[in-house]
Amino acid sequence: MSNTKSTRPKRRFWGWGLESDELQPMEVAIVKGLMARLGLPAAGLPTPPHESEFVLPPPRIAAPAALADVFSSAPHDRLTHSYGKSFADSVRMWNRDVPNPPDWVAFPANEQAIADILDWASRENVAVLPYGGGSSVCGGVEPAVGDGYRATVSLDLERLNRVLEVDRVSRSARVEAGALGPELEAQIRPHGLTLRHFPQSFQFSTLGGWIVTRSGGHYATLGTHIDEFVQSVRMVCPSGVLETRRLPGSGAGPDPNRLVTGSEGILGVVTEAWMRLQDRPRFRASASVRFADLPAAVACVRSLSQSGLNPTNCRLLDAAEVAFAGVGDGRSPMLVLGFESADHGLRAWMDRALELVRDCGGQYDTAAVERSMQHAASDEEAEHRKGAAGQWRDAFIRMPYWRDPVVGAGGILDTFETAITWDRFESFYRGVIDEVAAVIRRATGRPGSVSCRFTHVYPDGPAPYFTYAAVGSDRADLASSLAAWREIKLACNDVVTRLGGTVTHHHAVGRDHRSGYERESSSLYRDALRAAKASLDPRGVLNPGVLIDPRDRAVGITGALEPGA
Repeated sequence: MSNTKSTRPKRRFWGWGLESDELQPMEVAIVKGLMARLGLPAAGLPTPPHESEFVLPPPRIAAPAALADVFSSAPHDRLTHSYGKSFADSVRMWNRDVPNPPDWVAFPANEQAIADILDWASRENVAVLPYGGGSSVCGGVEPAVGDGYRATVSLDLERLNRVLEVDRVSRSARVEAGALGPELEAQIRPHGLTLRHFPQSFQFSTLGGWIVTRSGGHYATLGTHIDEFVQSVRMVCPSGVLETRRLPGSGAGPDPNRLVTGSEGILGVVTEAWMRLQDRPRFRASASVRFADLPAAVACVRSLSQSGLNPTNCRLLDAAEVAFAGVGDGRSPMLVLGFESADHGLRAWMDRALELVRDCGGQYDTAAVERSMQHAASDEEAEHRKGAAGQWRDAFIRMPYWRDPVVGAGGILDTFETAITWDRFESFYRGVIDEVAAVIRRATGRPGSVSCRFTHVYPDGPAPYFTYAAVGSDRADLASSLAAWREIKLACNDVVTRLGGTVTHHHAVGRDHRSGYERESSSLYRDALRAAKASLDPRGVLNPGVLIDPRDRAVGITGALEPGA
């Protein structure tokens, strides 16, 4: 058995986190409690898959001799790069089912190696799938490319993880695309700077991945998407290198950066980017607010979003989400409200925000708000994270760890997110909740739970994020969970777009959201995107099947949503 060529701490190939990560006793109790609520046997947690249980086919093509030191066929490398981290990816790993592992995993150390790999792949008709950190939850990195390619290569940029240059005057930095969130922040922290982009996947996702998926960060207003931080990008394509000019802004034609952001690896491989940074925050203030009902809470969030106060955190949890996350009183809708600044104290901002809260009947702990403003950011948020707000944040970060054993026991836990204008939210919310609950019952034969929170808010509308939980129709067979999930997923894609929302606000399209993307986008626009791909990737080898099919190649929606997958 060959050894991994990855130089990073060993990841779990079957789920979230590192091999060394373990659930704490309190978290084991939470997982067992969740399993019991779903009606799953909770006496013990299921045994995770082991590498020795998988028999992988040999690579279908030889690695190029000149790049032999870059290519790996180690079982752990291939398994780790076989799937992302969606529910469907997890359940297939628990079911020991990996029909399409990459033939090779490539770990290039520089741009020239990437260019050489793309040249070789174009000549040999080999599909190349840029991997980032592998945290995709929409089928964006799965080597399921149909029968039109000789082989597949997963391209991992972990060796391109440096901050190359810092411009303190302009508050920007040139960063290699393979840098994980913690690696990037550690290198700019000595300069007193931060990118201020913290998705839930922060620990295991990369700058390049954020850019090409139009990642959404933790903050609720201003700088919600990575797009807003991109100053310029450099992307290696099969046709050459595309590099945009570093500027604070430009009116010179359509923004070329926008062609790259959200391209999901179908046009080229982002190798580095200049990113706009910010001074590290010194002041914080927060509040946890309870409301009697959801309409009052929504009215409050709309007022806050249109006030110009621009809160850092403005996350609204409906009553079902509060109960599911185990925060607050477990019954009332709850708003997690926060502000931060590197420049000034926040009392005036918080005082005005709490006026709006009171106008809508919100209740909060005045003493807790005062305490939150008495601790500087250098306290590592120790005080900021106490109470219901801190409980929710910890649950948010740790939730992927809790999900994995529940999935292995037969539970269906998944999320989908969207965005909608304020005028349509009430009917949209009710329609989504009702239709998804109905399809869960139809797909599983049992009722499930559906809850909602706002992840981001804008003056013209919120980004609702839905969570659902259910049990497959046959708890002894994980394939039944996957079949039920497939029916639910396609219904979710349909309902959010049919009712006027987007199929994805920040999780990208990949393969799993493509049916909704084709409803949401115009065929003329997709033809234009296909033409751009034909120019940058003439042989159509980059991430085929994601967003669109390459010109003259029918790939279709493959992977988890294929019947029988």
